[in-house]
Amino acid sequence: MLTNLTSLRWQDVLDILIVAYLIYRIMLLIRGTRAVQMLVGIAVLIVIYFAARELEFLTLYWLLGSFLSSLFLIIIIIFQRDIRRALTQFGRTPFSKSSEETLHVLGETVKAAYALSRDRIGALIVIERRTGLKDFLESGQSLNAEVSHQLLYSLFLHNSPLHDGAVIIVDDKIAAAGCFLPLTKNPYISKHLGTRHRAAIGVTEETDAVVIVVSEETGRVSLAQHGALTLDLDEQALRSRLDNIFLPKEYISPKLWKNWLNK
Repeated sequence: MLTNLTSLRWQDVLDILIVAYLIYRIMLLIRGTRAVQMLVGIAVLIVIYFAARELEFLTLYWLLGSFLSSLFLIIIIIFQRDIRRALTQFGRTPFSKSSEETLHVLGETVKAAYALSRDRIGALIVIERRTGLKDFLESGQSLNAEVSHQLLYSLFLHNSPLHDGAVIIVDDKIAAAGCFLPLTKNPYISKHLGTRHRAAIGVTEETDAVVIVVSEETGRVSLAQHGALTLDLDEQALRSRLDNIFLPKEYISPKLWKNWLNK
């Protein structure tokens, strides 16, 4: 054992760390998507393949062997969208996203949330982080629009055909509206919380997204993250929370918010 450790090169350590990071990134990308179920299905087929070999089920062994011999090509075909998204995200650097643009998006979103709150219009706004939300995007209407408080407000008006679903913001754009989110199955959630709040908690239990909820009944604005809901935030508290989540520390400044709001 000691001999193996002494023969360990720095290249081996770096190699292990890179592979571990790649696996971690892949897990983040597929978490909360159908890709997880597909990978489980492929793993089950592999287990059956080896079991068929041991039990000498020749026909089943041959059939699964023929299928698995093209496994690499099958994975590329099945997961082509996920692979494309993964390559896009790997190609980004931590500084490729403009903090000024993010500041603008957060400001517009906060403006919309409190405009909706004043008029007692219910809303559900999801902001993607590292975990992909592709499965939820597919349940709504694709938009790919610039974020503005006017557009966000109009999407949740009662005469809008998309007002019942969630708006999802991806890469500083409104990616889709009218999206359906999973409801939390947590039995300890207060029974006084409505469907919007339960959906906000549900999607943050499955992903690392951040969700802003506006209550139609009370006008309260709440924030969901990591399966927890912070109720009844005032405007400054919500801005501060979003700052800490999405902006580098050097951009977390009340002066920047003031400058943006005065534009």
